[in-house]
Amino acid sequence: MTPRPASGRAAAADRLARADRSRTFPPLPARPGARGLFAESWWGSAWLDALETTALDSARLARGRTYARDGHVDTINVTPGRIVATVRGSRPRPYSVEIRLRTLTDQQWDGLLDSIAADPGRLTDLLAKKLPHALAEDEARLLPGPGDLVPRCSCPDHGRPCKHAAALCFQVARLLDADPFVLLLMRGRGERELLDDLSRRNTAHTARETRAHTHAPAATRPPRHRRGPEAGGETRDAVTASNAPADPGVAPGEPGEPGEPEAPGAPPVGGVLAKAALADRPRPPLPPPLPAPDRPGSPPALPDDDSLPFDPAALEFLAADAAARAHACVSAAASPGHGGGRPPAHSPFPALPPWEDAIRLAATAHPTAGLTSATRALYRDLAAATGRTTTDVARSVAAWRQGGPEGLALLDTPWDPPAGDFDRARSALLAADLPALRPRHNHLTDADRGIQLRFGHDNRWYPYEAEPGTQDWWPTGPADPDPVGALTTLLAR
Repeated sequence: MTPRPASGRAAAADRLARADRSRTFPPLPARPGARGLFAESWWGSAWLDALETTALDSARLARGRTYARDGHVDTINVTPGRIVATVRGSRPRPYSVEIRLRTLTDQQWDGLLDSIAADPGRLTDLLAKKLPHALAEDEARLLPGPGDLVPRCSCPDHGRPCKHAAALCFQVARLLDADPFVLLLMRGRGERELLDDLSRRNTAHTARETRAHTHAPAATRPPRHRRGPEAGGETRDAVTASNAPADPGVAPGEPGEPGEPEAPGAPPVGGVLAKAALADRPRPPLPPPLPAPDRPGSPPALPDDDSLPFDPAALEFLAADAAARAHACVSAAASPGHGGGRPPAHSPFPALPPWEDAIRLAATAHPTAGLTSATRALYRDLAAATGRTTTDVARSVAAWRQGGPEGLALLDTPWDPPAGDFDRARSALLAADLPALRPRHNHLTDADRGIQLRFGHDNRWYPYEAEPGTQDWWPTGPADPDPVGALTTLLAR
């Protein structure tokens, strides 16, 4: 019997639950020159106490504190029982750091949440992003003790903890200062999940108290505070009619008490719908969008760890391309169109065949023309994936850098331009006392000198060069709308 697929609502709830149990925090700002206690809250300090009582080397702790203050810890991800981040050390690639922490059992969570629901003050503190002292003293023991934090790092240092793991612990203390729900997530439950559970428990607790009060004998009921109209809104004790004179502000039977009907003719309780109350609320205008940066940013370096399920260099490569695409789209959207309006929305990156897109990636993600070990490895991988040679890849990358899609098209596909600019180019070169080039299709060539100009569909001239007497042509230099300028630059190389 095949399992019944989950409904759309159940699947959405499952996605929300998984998202609630994973929080990612961007790199915290550096605090160079800061002195004194690293954590500001008592629970943040208790977290660091657990670190310091476990550490075997105070020098590593001091170095980790410096790393944290100088902003060496990158993005931090917190999930139940696990904290992961990359920490930049002395090597080009950062180290992968992990801190393990035991989660609470379901029985421990039940006891902890019942104690919070029974005491409104504890829930109030949590909602105010404060950790009540009573929770730290609970049997569940939210805060870690000596030996509870288990560090792991990809660096060669076998200290427990090493300076990279210590730096992560110091930064986590700052996260705990801002939000103690991070600690609860480490112990196994997300914030939304906890608040929903506490709401249900608080409702059940209130209902039990109400039933106990309703079914209790009148003589044993605690006095209630009611507002009497003759008292100008001040509170006073309202007791049952059998124990006190009639109260003109409270009808016999205490209407409004849970489980008891209102007195006949009592005016309805007034109120205002939230929609009506907020209808005339002034709304400030949205701030203007931020200007686009001058250039796309560089992605962070990823740790070089054999245990990772992906190639770090490939992911950095794709991240750099995504940043370049996003920067181009934002810049195009921010450019005013004709008449001051916005230009029509279109992508500056049209769809390309796989080969052309692979060349675009290689040319834009590594914009330098020099062949480094990284670019050689990249060219080898692209050649193997596309069935080309590394020379083909390198030549195509040079063509893309020279003129984008048009430069790549001119590399292998000649065409016959119409009469006009192409024919006038030879006369312009002769008038400038430059070498005479022989025409063929859209090429003007001097094979003995190893120089060539190719005329593009965009009416620009693309310079090429080769070893004299060979036909091994390579794109060289930028394209130029003037053939004289293109050839002059080529001859000056």
